[in-house]
Parts: sequence; C-alpha cells; structure tokens
Amino acid sequence: MLGTDALRIAIPSKGRLREQSIEILRRAGVRVSVEGRRLFSVCPDTGATVILSNAQDIPVLVSEGVVDLGITGSDQVVEKGADVILHRKLGFGRCRLSVAVHKDAPYRSAKDLSGKVVGSKFVNLATSHFERAGATGVHVLEIQGAVEVMVLLGLVDAIVEIVETGSSLVENDLVELERVIDAEAVLIGHARPRDPDLRERLLRRIDGVLHAARYSLLEYNCPVERLAEATRITPGFSSPTVQQLADPRWRAVKVLVEKSEVHRVMDELERLGCQAILETELRHTRL
Repeated sequence: MLGTDALRIAIPSKGRLREQSIEILRRAGVRVSVEGRRLFSVCPDTGATVILSNAQDIPVLVSEGVVDLGITGSDQVVEKGADVILHRKLGFGRCRLSVAVHKDAPYRSAKDLSGKVVGSKFVNLATSHFERAGATGVHVLEIQGAVEVMVLLGLVDAIVEIVETGSSLVENDLVELERVIDAEAVLIGHARPRDPDLRERLLRRIDGVLHAARYSLLEYNCPVERLAEATRITPGFSSPTVQQLADPRWRAVKVLVEKSEVHRVMDELERLGCQAILETELRHTRL
C-alpha cells in the first residue's frame, strides 16, 4: 500500500506527455525513478509519490482526491468535466482537437455532419461541439486506439481527434474540417492535498522551471552614454543589474530577456555599440 500521508502526483504512463512530465518534475527536484513495469516511484528527497496512470484517468484521480496533483492534457480535464484546481499551464504538449473527414468527402462544416456517425475518444467534447454548430442527429461513437483509420474502413463518416502536426491525418487521407479546442499539458490539483506545505513548495519550484524555460540571462558591456537607451531595450523582469567596470566609460549589464526576443534584442544592443553580448540558458529561477 502507498503511504497515506505522502503527497501523490499522477503523470501519464505513456504517450506524448510522459517524458516531458518526468523531466519537469526532475528539474523541480522530484527525482522520479521509472524502472521496469513498476507504476509508482517514491521520491527520496521530498517523500512525494509519483504514480504513472493513463492520461485520461488523471483528472478523475485528482477530482476524487486519490492523488493530490496531476499532469495531463487540458483536453482531458474538459472532457471529464473534472472538479479540479488548474494550478499551471505547462507550455508543452500543445495540440488541438479537431473534426477531420476524408479529403474527398463533401462536408464543409460540422453542421454538414447532421445525421452522420463520428468516431472519437472525446465523446463529450465532440457532442458539445456538434450541438454548438447546430448539427443534429450526430451519433458520436467512442473509439479508443487508431481512430484515423475508421473513416477508411467505413465505420464512421468523420472523427474528432487530437492533431499535433497533422501528418497522421495526411497519411490516412484525412483533412481538418474544424477546430474544437486548443490544448496543452496542465498541472491540476485537489483542493485538500495530503501535504499542503509540500504542494506549495513544488508549485514554486515548477514556477522556477517554467520561468527558466521562458527567459534567458543576457549580459553585455554598454557605453555609459548609451546606457539609458540600452536599458529601455532590456528592462528586465523587474530591472537590470548594472555594474561599473574598471574603465569608467563602460557599464556591465545583466538582465532577463524572453527567449523569443533574444536575437532582436542582441541586434539592437549591437547597433547601440554594446559589446561582449552573451546569452546564458537558465535551468531554474526564483522570481
């Protein structure tokens, strides 16, 4: 039996979210050890227990209080209608749930599928989408597994399925008709965790991992007369760190810059006459 007082965290046991979930927990100091067929791991540093589960079951495990925290897709949370706390959007596993049909089918919108059979793992989301679209008499058939091939087999007229790159649809002669929702990995929780203090510490650590994924540390030497312009370009998370160098004509600046902006910012700093512009990757932060 698992310990009754230890904080429990559920992550996907397989699929697109498993490895990234393990990585973010390890970077947050939860040393997950996954070996053989064992479906749980006790972290020696924190005492938390990590449980590997089907992604679609995790919202239910959290809402029922069987586990305290869980990482799964936001699509699974909505599909299950789970009563959980959305603690964090994790920024990985981004995808979309879409209606797809055969490339030669005559359908041009979800409403055109009135009276048709649609296959999906996401019965509730699919049903709600067709109702909003004004499609009537749609029979949503629950299919687990390779749903894309069901159109070719003639079992269904369309599918509602997760799309990441779209390559699987193309390989099965399907095209997207409409987007149902956008989804990504999320960290969800129960309102009354077994160890509230550890839960809060882990949330702060995960925030540090997420901020590190978003920002880079930029360091550069700036001419004193251009310092005001440079710091307008790099205002930082709160403000830049500015230090005097041995040469009074120069200042050293350290600042956090969003990764998506790094190249543009470095170009602008170079045009100002800044030198020794360096980017450093971050692994963890506390902001």
